[in-house]
Amino acid sequence: MTMAFAGLKKQINKANQYMTEKMGGAEGTKLDVDFVDMERKTDVTYELVEELQMKTKEFLQPNPTARAKMAAVKGISKLSGQAKASTYPQPEGVLGDCMLTYGKKMGEDSIFAQALIEMGEAMKQMADVKYSLDDNIKQNFLEPLHHLQTKDLKEVMHHRKKLQGRRLDFDCKRRRQAKGSHVSDDEIRQAEEKFAESLHLAQMGMFNLLENDVEQVAQLATFSEALLEYHQQCTEVLKGLTEILFEKKEEAANRPKLEFVPKTLADLHVDSGLTLDHMNGGNFSLHGSSRAGSPLADGKRSQLELFPAGNPPQSTNASPLPSPSKSPARTPLTQRSPCCTALYDFEPENPGELGFKENDTITLTQKIDDNWFEGSLDGRTGYFPVTYVQVVVPLP
Repeated sequence: MTMAFAGLKKQINKANQYMTEKMGGAEGTKLDVDFVDMERKTDVTYELVEELQMKTKEFLQPNPTARAKMAAVKGISKLSGQAKASTYPQPEGVLGDCMLTYGKKMGEDSIFAQALIEMGEAMKQMADVKYSLDDNIKQNFLEPLHHLQTKDLKEVMHHRKKLQGRRLDFDCKRRRQAKGSHVSDDEIRQAEEKFAESLHLAQMGMFNLLENDVEQVAQLATFSEALLEYHQQCTEVLKGLTEILFEKKEEAANRPKLEFVPKTLADLHVDSGLTLDHMNGGNFSLHGSSRAGSPLADGKRSQLELFPAGNPPQSTNASPLPSPSKSPARTPLTQRSPCCTALYDFEPENPGELGFKENDTITLTQKIDDNWFEGSLDGRTGYFPVTYVQVVVPLP
């Protein structure tokens, strides 16, 4: 009971001295400039360690939503007593999963699908490298910082706080004795000894903390080395991926172009029983119109035919298309010459090339290869790039 009362009395004395210094202008014991400078540097170190840990975690795991979810899962696991780990979803892995999924859905006969799968695998590899980076930095950088915060810094801050309390107690007793209060010299001596002890411990703790450059710089070097290794491994993965993708590009460019002829309803054996007369208000049937609208005069089968191949109508006197007056809702099918519209201006650089301006309509003569057309414009004939025009009426 006596010890508890003495402790309470000491706390009251400290509070009294503190308020007297702050409000009453009383002078407390001043510490030297070197001590004050060490205190300032220690405070900066304390803030640095706290901020550095937080920013490093954000650097390794930049998605705040994912971090919050992981923290929630960890908290629930602690409450339930079940150890349930939650892995941070690396963006490289998420993107890789997307590419793999759709590459496989498209089918591996597609070169684009094969390229997607290759890149998806590479992204997954980089995600694994990122997980290794996370583990390395947590073990060799974040854990030492956490130990510094919870052990060394905590101990130093404790000695500084204790020093402040003992300094206040010492100054309070000296002030009271000076004013004639019943404070013995022995009490002042004991307060001074405790003050000196705390001063020594606080100084040594701050000094050891601030003179620990070798270990702290070594931790930064480990961080840098881990980043370098991560980027080197990612570079190797990306180099291999890029080579593969350029090979896929060449393979796609050298693959023979497939000719595609859209199927008609007749090819699909679809017989709706309807005629064009029902659909457009005219007096002609589906089979009658297809014969007259064929653009080929040499008897070859047209892509616009609507009857099955090898089974043309038997009648050789098929009626032509009805006039617009009989079918006002339908534009009559007229045979137009193959042509295209210029998308950009093209200035010829070589003899035999055909120059034109944007939106010019060019008559198509023939397709030289996959990259060049031959055509005519305003009485001039020449070659021009396929990519500069949009085909309006294709070549037969």
